[in-house]
Amino acid sequence: MNHASMIQGIRHSGARKVIFKHNDTVDLEQKLAQFPKETPKIIAFESVYSMCGSVGPIEKICDLAEEYGAITFLDEVHAVGMYGPTGAGVAEHLDFEAHQATAKSGSTVKGSAMDRIDIITGTLGKAYGVVGGYIAGSTDLVDMIRSYAPGFIFTTSLPPANVSGAQASIAYQKSYMGDRRLQHLNTRALKQKFDSLDIPVVPGPSHIVPVLVGDAGLAKAASDMLLTDHGIYVQSINYPTVAAGEERLRITPTPGHTVEQMDHLVGAITSVFDTLGIKRRADWVKEGGRAGVGATASKEAERMAPVWTDKQIGLVDGTAPKTLSSTKGDRAIVDLKALAEAQRRFDNTLGKAGFNPVQTAVEHARNAELARNVLSHGLQVPTYLSAQA
Repeated sequence: MNHASMIQGIRHSGARKVIFKHNDTVDLEQKLAQFPKETPKIIAFESVYSMCGSVGPIEKICDLAEEYGAITFLDEVHAVGMYGPTGAGVAEHLDFEAHQATAKSGSTVKGSAMDRIDIITGTLGKAYGVVGGYIAGSTDLVDMIRSYAPGFIFTTSLPPANVSGAQASIAYQKSYMGDRRLQHLNTRALKQKFDSLDIPVVPGPSHIVPVLVGDAGLAKAASDMLLTDHGIYVQSINYPTVAAGEERLRITPTPGHTVEQMDHLVGAITSVFDTLGIKRRADWVKEGGRAGVGATASKEAERMAPVWTDKQIGLVDGTAPKTLSSTKGDRAIVDLKALAEAQRRFDNTLGKAGFNPVQTAVEHARNAELARNVLSHGLQVPTYLSAQA
């Protein structure tokens, strides 16, 4: 289930490779026990697995690494920007309150899951919307990789505009949780809609919504039909990316998706399933289950608690964002304090921009429709403006 880039990197390293079963820490321990503690070992794994939506047992793997003398490499590519109080990923999310308390100071939370990982890799694409990637680790470890990794040494540096955009995007997401909260609210809503119609979704606690098809030809036909008949692009995932017989459609809700768009998607998926005769969850139950779907007749037994709790997402204290509605004329919320912080980071790299995005946002907010939207969400425009003056 590891990403192709990790697999390719391991191949290029020339090191001996031992594969443990997906998220199976018992099997991992058995594999680790085969080698003396002093033998150098790296446990390479992911936080969010993009094809099935499962989440790696980070803390348990750290325990085993410490016990058996291994270092850890955690791929957070499908998690950064979408998990944690500052968007650093699932490792940060595991100690949510502790990291939230130190977010402004940037202090390390000693003993946290994030602190225990030796190397974290992430992307500047996906949630951050730019291009590129990074690793995070100790100064010595990063310096070693910088000095010995040919893939880094012989790659052209990212252009300053891209780096500035990445810095600004990260700064914005560090300062504002609203986007990732809304993404996970939308994920919950979409899964519930599919569940009510017996559409089979591979169980998982993340934002990935894998709709099980179970046949390569049907998965491709379903993807084509969604695009041509319904104007929706959903990629089919076939072997070897997933096991034969576990083909699926992979869906990822975003904070920008509206109620109407999600309803359109659900209606389109339902129509395609009916037209092509794709199996529903009840059919998989009769066959004994597949890919975690239908292994038991009880839907409740299959459900997994989401990574984002009700409290973290704002459902307990009433601060949760609302899913956008196009019929109501809702627009995506732009947090002006976070925008100002993003602008500062952008200016540090490229110099003062020719426009002030905070001022621009406020001017747009004075237009009737957007002004009503901004004010209805409690943004104190005059306060933010005076802070920039």
